[in-house]
Amino acid sequence: MPLSRPVCQLQKLLGQAGRSLGLARVSSTPAPGSMDRGNVISHKDMKVLVDSGKARIIDVRLPGEVANGHIDNSVNIPVAEVEEALKMDPEAFKMKYRMDKPQMDDENLIFYCQRGRRAAQATEIAITLGYAKARNYEGSYKEWSEKEGK
Repeated sequence: MPLSRPVCQLQKLLGQAGRSLGLARVSSTPAPGSMDRGNVISHKDMKVLVDSGKARIIDVRLPGEVANGHIDNSVNIPVAEVEEALKMDPEAFKMKYRMDKPQMDDENLIFYCQRGRRAAQATEIAITLGYAKARNYEGSYKEWSEKEGK
């Protein structure tokens, strides 16, 4: 059944409001539940990777949130930019984000945010684009700051 005109207008307004708040486009969001539990990383495993320096950690919060603290060696790519960033050619990505672009088979590509929702969304976007091993640090910065005192 086609959507009524008022519903379509409401969806358009919500999309515009979401983008102005730094949220990803609804059309970019994969179906709910498409992320496997294997694509979630625990605090314990995250700590090991952070300490080893072998992870590509992407903080998908807004810059103002990142200014209040972040996980070491993470790069800020707001969730609204994740899809575009992962589609960039490697040189453009490196120039913009000052890190090498993750490889499609990168086992240590991890997304986090404040509480895990935006990171889950970013992880699902990455998986949809072919980054099958991308993971969501579900506890995100809230858990990290509580357990690491940062």
